[in-house]
Amino acid sequence: MILLGSLINAVLIIAGAFIGRLFRNIPEKMKETVMSIIGLAVAVLGIQMGFASGNFVIVIISLVVGTMIGEWIDLDKWFNKFGKWVESLFGKNSSGSIAEGFVTATLIFVIGSMAILGALDSGLRNDHDILITKGIIDGFTSIILASTLGIGVLLSAIPVFIYQGIIAIFSGAISQYIPQEALDLFIQEMTATGGIMILAIGLNITGLTKIRVANLLPSILCVAIIVAGMFIFQ
Repeated sequence: MILLGSLINAVLIIAGAFIGRLFRNIPEKMKETVMSIIGLAVAVLGIQMGFASGNFVIVIISLVVGTMIGEWIDLDKWFNKFGKWVESLFGKNSSGSIAEGFVTATLIFVIGSMAILGALDSGLRNDHDILITKGIIDGFTSIILASTLGIGVLLSAIPVFIYQGIIAIFSGAISQYIPQEALDLFIQEMTATGGIMILAIGLNITGLTKIRVANLLPSILCVAIIVAGMFIFQ
């Protein structure tokens, strides 16, 4: 089921929002410790994925070239600008905490590389580990957000499911027209490249680094180009 990961992600956001409304006075130290532990777990997942590569040269070249492209375009800046634009469009012009909670949570859960990587993994490999891990992170985050911003956080599960579901379905459909050998190599190297990004996300969550992970996203496209080139010119 291609949409399983997206569905679990959405359900965990909803569950977290309900819990957050029940426990509105969560100690700050508890929030920090839980998020740090989640960050370490995510980092371990990234390391595990990184070992999937059968040709690490592809991973290195893709990450270096992709990061250079991402930094040149500055995807991180554009993601932030888009987030602020959406917030000004809906958050400031809408009354009540429901709108604020919905917009804030949606921006946090949707705008990020983990959503894209996870949805691609669901669509291409029917592997939902990344989205389930993201769902756990989003669930704990929604507890924290709902405890302060209200029940509007719950509604963010809808755009999260739609956004990730569309990516998963689209990637799954495209994979049917790609030679199986090329697809297997792409999935293998995409998994390893994505694992490095997941590791960076985990380190960012713990507060150890401040890597602009969004600027690494073009690396996935670089993997696809390199793999395609290998099969075209072999």
